[in-house]
Amino acid sequence: MAEEGFEVPQPHEKLVEEHAEHDDLAQRIALVTAVLATIGAVFSYQSGANQNQAIFLKNEGIRLQAQASDQWAYYQSTSTKSHLAKIAAELATNDEAKQKFLAEAAREDVKKDNIQKTAESLEKQSEEKDKAAEEVLKPHERLALGMTLIQIAVALASITVLTRRKWLFWGCLASALGGIGVAISGFV
Repeated sequence: MAEEGFEVPQPHEKLVEEHAEHDDLAQRIALVTAVLATIGAVFSYQSGANQNQAIFLKNEGIRLQAQASDQWAYYQSTSTKSHLAKIAAELATNDEAKQKFLAEAAREDVKKDNIQKTAESLEKQSEEKDKAAEEVLKPHERLALGMTLIQIAVALASITVLTRRKWLFWGCLASALGGIGVAISGFV
């Protein structure tokens, strides 16, 4: 005859199961931990989004600064052409050649002024993008600190369940509220 295994619960096992079912502290901590994890996920997402936006703006600023640098190089070459045309006009022996070189110098001077305006505009746009990147990144530091405090709160919650020390739960709540407050202050 084959032996069939029947599990006979021991009295202490039944008490442990009943105690776990009615353990208000563990249930409260589980709920608080779930809420903190959700809040932490939101803070983490927002912090990452701010970083990405700041990187995008910074890259735009660098691109515009490179274009401005190209315009300044073009400005220098145009300025050099203008100076050479003026020197050639001074060295010219007949009036027709002199007028030709002076006209060329005048064209280069007009072109040079337009290039200068373009380069200055690009530099201004680059500076604006850099400032915008700094503004977008300001809340990131507060969000990161808030996320750290929330992680500390989750750790305190875990320790509370393990040690059954209720005063740690108050520390958990204080850390969580501090983290939420710090993170929100990054947007104020």
